Amino acid sequence: MKFDVNLSILFTELPLLERPAAAAKAGFDAVELWWPFAAPCPADREIDALRRAVEEAGVRLVGLNFDAGDMAAGERGLLSRPDGSARFQANVEVAAGLAGALGCRVLNALYGNAVAGLPPEAQRELALSNLSLAAKAAAGVGATVVVEALNSHENPGYPITSSAAAFEVIDQVGAGNVAFLADLYHLHRMGEDVLALIDTSVHRFGHVQIADDPGRGQPGSGAMPYDRIFERLETSGYRGHVGLEYRPTGPSAESFGWRNA
Repeated sequence: MKFDVNLSILFTELPLLERPAAAAKAGFDAVELWWPFAAPCPADREIDALRRAVEEAGVRLVGLNFDAGDMAAGERGLLSRPDGSARFQANVEVAAGLAGALGCRVLNALYGNAVAGLPPEAQRELALSNLSLAAKAAAGVGATVVVEALNSHENPGYPITSSAAAFEVIDQVGAGNVAFLADLYHLHRMGEDVLALIDTSVHRFGHVQIADDPGRGQPGSGAMPYDRIFERLETSGYRGHVGLEYRPTGPSAESFGWRNA
């Protein structure tokens, strides 16, 4: 099983540019990131500094989010939002360019929260248009765009809360390089049988992310059967990375003992 560290949720006790080296020191050769800049089109020097930090650490970037808005303030993507669509479109080529420069092959496009007073159909139409745009840009760097389901307990405004809902969006956009981001924590929190989902739908997975439920800590801190989950991913033929997107229960560097258990 190949694991990567999400540097937007782990090693956050360090400045961003120090996190790739911290991941390497902890024994990882791959990392992923939410969009790490405040703006959709940051200055070239900011992008270059991050690229150098990743390259000098000797790790590979295997996952990157498109700009999803102000995540700390509760925004969860821009795809479907009229007030965020222009920002998303401005970011598409920038994010794809960074991914291409670092050999990243997975780009996550968060759907966006529901807009009060706007029919879901209108948001869906906009989301599909923006997904098509993202898929074309991603194809230019050999990448896949992934669509993620989130749990409604922590993300009450986010309408894509099941694998079935995400599959519907993916099927509607109809691009060969749009797949499912199987965040097993979110899916388990929504009551899905993640072992059964792996059995039936692993061929649709473009990426996998994990945390334990309850608590969103590292494997072993909750009740999810991660020994069985990892075994099932292996036997199912999944060969991508598994992103560690958990909130460590202590210092990040001390949260990886489960790998040796």
